[in-house]
Amino acid sequence: MSKTKYIMSEGLAFSEDKDMEKLRRFSLKGWHVSDFKFMGYTLKKGKCSDYIYSVDYRSLEEAEEDEYFDFFSSSGWSHIASEGSMHLFRAKPNTKPIYSDCDTSVEKYENSARSMSYFAIPFVLITVLSWVGVMISSGTLQSVLFTIAVIFSVIALPTAWTVIATYNNKWKVKERKGLVNLFKAIPVLLFLVAVFILLYVDGSAVNILAYMVIGAISLPTAIWVIMSLYHKIGGKKA
Repeated sequence: MSKTKYIMSEGLAFSEDKDMEKLRRFSLKGWHVSDFKFMGYTLKKGKCSDYIYSVDYRSLEEAEEDEYFDFFSSSGWSHIASEGSMHLFRAKPNTKPIYSDCDTSVEKYENSARSMSYFAIPFVLITVLSWVGVMISSGTLQSVLFTIAVIFSVIALPTAWTVIATYNNKWKVKERKGLVNLFKAIPVLLFLVAVFILLYVDGSAVNILAYMVIGAISLPTAIWVIMSLYHKIGGKKA
């Protein structure tokens, strides 16, 4: 039996609480998270234990790490893993939450949004420039730019949506209901834009949308299959 497994995240920006609760349920079954993996987590088999989990977002200099982790350790939170500016902790039930008031919760999501923006902005800019290039070019160059634009769109759109979702988490904490409602309306607005494109732009738009949807669905599915097989094979060899 494999001693490690991979599970996908539902997206920390969209369902952080669900992810943390899912990790707790796995711990109750003896599967404890040991590391972040792209779009998910690695779990290792151990004794059944009740742990609660929490994630923090903070870019750290090397000299800051020991003080940062010691601070959480003194509060009962053990550091499990870090990936970039994301840091995962666990503790026993009833341990005081890492963020227990509005101001610190807002700071948490601001840190997360700032980190994601550094990643998202270049992809969005390259995507926009690629599509502009498609519209003003022709021939082989247009075909190359079209391929680049579709590939980057598959990455840039979910990434940009994640950044917006992170800001939405901050707006919820600050009780900015107007902005929260606007976030909920964005999918409807995007749908209307897509309908407009399909109705008033030539048939190539249908192919563009089809490629983007297929890519957005197949990419995470392929990652889940590959990571799951990797850990199953690695567990059998261990």
